[in-house]
Amino acid sequence: MRGRLDRVEWSRYWRSADRPLEAMHARFERHVYHRHSHETYSFGVTEDGYQAFRCRGDAHTSAAGMVIAFNPDDPHDGHPADELGFTYRIVHIGPELVSDVLADITDRPVGPPLFDSPVVADPVLARNLRGLHAALLGGASALRRDELLTATVGSMVGRASTRPLRASPATGAVERARRRLEALDDVGADELAEAAGCSRFALYRGFRRVYGMAPSDYQRQLRLRAARRLLARGDAIGDVAAVTGFADQSHLTRWFVRCYGMTPAGFRGAHTD
Repeated sequence: MRGRLDRVEWSRYWRSADRPLEAMHARFERHVYHRHSHETYSFGVTEDGYQAFRCRGDAHTSAAGMVIAFNPDDPHDGHPADELGFTYRIVHIGPELVSDVLADITDRPVGPPLFDSPVVADPVLARNLRGLHAALLGGASALRRDELLTATVGSMVGRASTRPLRASPATGAVERARRRLEALDDVGADELAEAAGCSRFALYRGFRRVYGMAPSDYQRQLRLRAARRLLARGDAIGDVAAVTGFADQSHLTRWFVRCYGMTPAGFRGAHTD
């Protein structure tokens, strides 16, 4: 499907019906992505123009032919670097699917790959990503999609991954706070700190160190991710907004567009297998 955001902007989305695999093709000239993150690996390639964003505390620009690599939970924003806008393709792949592909490639269990540079200038990676993306949106056979997925994940990990992503792993307090936020209900700072077993200041500082954003911002990401899962199975948008903790349908729509560049209705109606 093609969703018009204004006269010059458009987006087309595809998602698998049974695997954590999605793809987006879009052109933006004015749209500004709010700071957000995904629970997936997100690999993109800029087709034309310049895409600017901040990730892990630094400013980056992806020009035509460059590859974007986000780890799960990498907070980032995004906007056109100039008035001419940009066009890009991006594929979102669940960590479990990446692990399955790597296990097939190496014939043994492997740890999750990590990418320390969110922008990579590598024509091989760009070519592989474009091929996979075109197959997903173009209706290629399941066998062909799997072949291209294996080739793309293998090349991304082999040519661009590294370790570690973070200077330190999630502390027990931060992880306890994260589990409390997964309830998606309204929770105050004092209650969250009590659940984490530390002070409000220590929790805020630790959470930002691990996840790159405040607990309140991360809770919004969890709500949006839950909304995506419910929309993917066809639930009514108003019901999804209520279940996931948004004030109403317009509140969900506003944040969905700001973070994902398309409306909840557009995402729910995206073509599947």
